[in-house]
Amino acid sequence: MDFKLSEEHLMIQQAARDFAQNECLPGVIERDEKMKFPYEQIVKLADLGFLGMMVDPNYGGSGLDTISYVLAMEEISKVDASVSVCMSVNNSLVCWGIEKYGTEEQKQKYLIPLAQGKKDEALFTGAFLLSEPEAGSDATSQRTTAEDKGDYYLLNGTKNWITNGGTASVYLVMAQTDYSKGAKGITTFIVEKNWPGVVVGGKENKLGIRASDTHTIMFNDVRVPKENRIGEEGFGFKFAMKTLAGGRIGIASQALGIASGAYERALNYSKTRKAFGTEIMNHQTIAFKLADMATRIEAARSLCLKAAWDKDQDRDYTFSSSMAKVYASETAMWTTIEAVQIHGGYGYVKEYHVERLMRDAKITQIYEGTSEVQRIVISREILK
Repeated sequence: MDFKLSEEHLMIQQAARDFAQNECLPGVIERDEKMKFPYEQIVKLADLGFLGMMVDPNYGGSGLDTISYVLAMEEISKVDASVSVCMSVNNSLVCWGIEKYGTEEQKQKYLIPLAQGKKDEALFTGAFLLSEPEAGSDATSQRTTAEDKGDYYLLNGTKNWITNGGTASVYLVMAQTDYSKGAKGITTFIVEKNWPGVVVGGKENKLGIRASDTHTIMFNDVRVPKENRIGEEGFGFKFAMKTLAGGRIGIASQALGIASGAYERALNYSKTRKAFGTEIMNHQTIAFKLADMATRIEAARSLCLKAAWDKDQDRDYTFSSSMAKVYASETAMWTTIEAVQIHGGYGYVKEYHVERLMRDAKITQIYEGTSEVQRIVISREILK
């Protein structure tokens, strides 16, 4: 068992750290306040090869392992989780899903520009459309339909809480092709945003990750060519669950980064802020908080890297990714609250960043499978 990162891993980690500090930190508070999409930062992520980190170089990707992805996600999330969630969706859900299950034609047409993050010099990213107004944790209750019309499907329905919804060029859409079969009647399609009948709703005004664009997407008689179906009819629910298992590694890494960022700020603050004649780090109450933060973050990091290792070794990572996500997300929430507490009144104002990290942390307990859903997955595994 070797806990040492390779030279390549250290290089990726440093590149992500430099990007976060030099490109993401300037303007991060303003982007949060104004819900301004980090367009320039995402374009630069594409230039770094971070939008298709794990994609085969033959399809425009960087060909890196999942451990590299975890390291990069953590560093970027320390500074701006709105940037990292855009990166996570494109990597874990969209690129991975098409590379794993798409046809060669779909890979040539969609995966290459998605992995490169650009097409004809314009930003080109993807979004994953599973959630609906009546289908959140119960993803089997899909109301969006795709009716077989011979050469094409006619797509109708509504999807909500869609990350990258307004900026993505293509959507992976789960829809019912046969209601009578329930979950086995769900099918996945690649849908281009500029097709007739695709309507993008307004940007959601969110508690956290406010700069990322989250939208409701509506489909009104959208014609989807047969060649844009991923897999056979009825494969969609399995596709979604397999894809989300990998996506949870990305969100666990995001949560880890949010926690790490809050801890580092609290640690640095404790070394300069004085109370009762000494730096507050010298008070046992603060020192013990920092000790607990460091311990929980290290445990979360180990779970994230274990899940990434399982995926890279072609082992079943459903169990380990659920453990990583539930523990890292709850660590992020707890750590950010404690970071605000250590900062005292200063923690409540925007310029010290920790209040934003606290708001960003909450969503990691909800999207790509709530903490409750993760516990269902884990308990089923240990009780079977």
